[in-house]
Amino acid sequence: MSSKILVVDDDPANRELLREFLEAEGLEVVTAPDGRSSLGEFARIKPDLVLLDVNMPFVDGFEVCRRLKSSTETRLTSGSSGLQHFGHRGSG
Repeated sequence: MSSKILVVDDDPANRELLREFLEAEGLEVVTAPDGRSSLGEFARIKPDLVLLDVNMPFVDGFEVCRRLKSSTETRLTSGSSGLQHFGHRGSG
């Protein structure tokens, strides 16, 4: 069984690029276009990893992280924002 990855980004090109790359590695990929819909997808598929953009409409990436961390069912979920490459320290 392959690992499930949830890719969340409001940029369709980024979502598709990540989908193509990860599927080529044999991973199961589900995408969401914003933070609000990512929470629903998360509950539906229960991914092994979330690749999450920070600046998105409706619910930003930091709020998605806070919500996932606040639940005992999702607290240990891994995630990546990529902001560490730019010296940003998030509050999520």
